Amino acid sequence: MRRDLVRKMISNVIVILCAAAVLLALIPLAFVLFYVVSQGLTSLNWAFFTHMPTPVGEPGGGMANAIVGSLIVTGLGAVLAIPVGLMAGIYASEYRGSRIAIAVRFAADTLNGVPSIVIGVFAYGIAVLPFHAFSAAAAGVALGIMMLPLVTRTTEELLLLVPPSLREGALALGATRARAVFTVVLPAALPGILTGILLALARVAGETAPLLFTAFNNRYFTTDVRQPISTLTVQVYYYANSPYADWHRQAWAGALVLVGMVLTCSLLARLATARMDKMQRGA
Repeated sequence: MRRDLVRKMISNVIVILCAAAVLLALIPLAFVLFYVVSQGLTSLNWAFFTHMPTPVGEPGGGMANAIVGSLIVTGLGAVLAIPVGLMAGIYASEYRGSRIAIAVRFAADTLNGVPSIVIGVFAYGIAVLPFHAFSAAAAGVALGIMMLPLVTRTTEELLLLVPPSLREGALALGATRARAVFTVVLPAALPGILTGILLALARVAGETAPLLFTAFNNRYFTTDVRQPISTLTVQVYYYANSPYADWHRQAWAGALVLVGMVLTCSLLARLATARMDKMQRGA
């Protein structure tokens, strides 16, 4: 009886410690969100999304060019990283014990730990210096390199979680290995893979260092991927370091938009996962 009481007390203590740890993990996020929202919400208006930056010292204006530029470079990075990452992850899961798969896994883990500024310098060397110009395409290369290991490892790990019976059933019905993977195994893991892709997009959307070396900046509106382009993170960086109070307010508004983009990607990832799980259960 006494032993059961001690076990129950230990269990309650562990539960309390876990709850305290959850609260400690949420407190920094709550403070960051509260501070960014309180500082940025007062400066956020329709002109911020539709107007261009004003000249130095002149109040008003917005970051329309930076918002569009961020979407462009993030989209370019996704176009480069998602197909390559998916195929690399599929190969690493299907031929897990091969030397190439081990090398892919090691390279992805190593690349995932490389600082973003190093990736920016690398992209500067291969996509800026040879063409003698900063460009949105170079920024897309840098962000694509950052996304690649995340997509690769997410795809591999989630494909390995698919029950082997699904693959075996497809092979027993006469499907080739490739057909079994792309028509049975991959769709089963697709909700989790899509979640990983959206989270990778959220991560690179908030990067600044690689863009300083590749996209640089552009105070004018442009959609030409061969030209320098303004991005939201770089614009916030320059505005926050300026001596003008109005630019400081716009920097907080830009930070709020960035946080909103990250939260949107996270929510879309959860919604997509729930929707696809529901569709698969219904099927």
